[in-house]
Amino acid sequence: MSTNGPNPARNALRILIVTPLDGIDAAAEPLGNRLGAKVERAATRSAALRMLERKSYSAVVLDQIIADSDPEGADVLWKHSGLAVPLQVNLAIAGTERVERELRAALARRQREQQLAEEAASAALDTELKNAVTAFLLEAQLALREDGVPPGVQNRLRTIESIADRIRARLHGSIPTSHNGGIEQGNFAR
Repeated sequence: MSTNGPNPARNALRILIVTPLDGIDAAAEPLGNRLGAKVERAATRSAALRMLERKSYSAVVLDQIIADSDPEGADVLWKHSGLAVPLQVNLAIAGTERVERELRAALARRQREQQLAEEAASAALDTELKNAVTAFLLEAQLALREDGVPPGVQNRLRTIESIADRIRARLHGSIPTSHNGGIEQGNFAR
């Protein structure tokens, strides 16, 4: 254990190893140090389920021995793992280097999946915002073209048009268009 104080990055990653093997305890701390993670061990499926109720983990490593002896119990464990990366390994024959490689690969895959999901959500939100602002701009410009719009309402519509145009320009990364009270070709799709 390090005596230099808590490491926030290390505490961010938490790994649960579920195995009845006692020898894993000696390898858990060095493994955690190499991965920059806190590694905890549960000797049984029920102990692991209790730990999963109290904490969230980045990864759950299930020993093949437990999975083979209780497949239904292993399914229950996976269902309670939340967003943790599931990894099933025969810890009796796999060395810590292999477990480390597989954990690194699984965590990297999960990180990439999360990054792609965030990018997709961001792109969808960006499109939705652009469409909404374009609709505000279009409606304001169309209302300004109507006959008999009182001057006070025209001023408010121009203010709405100006605000929508500035927001649209920022969303599109362009310079706002000039306002002439009419609909200009190319104002809406960039």
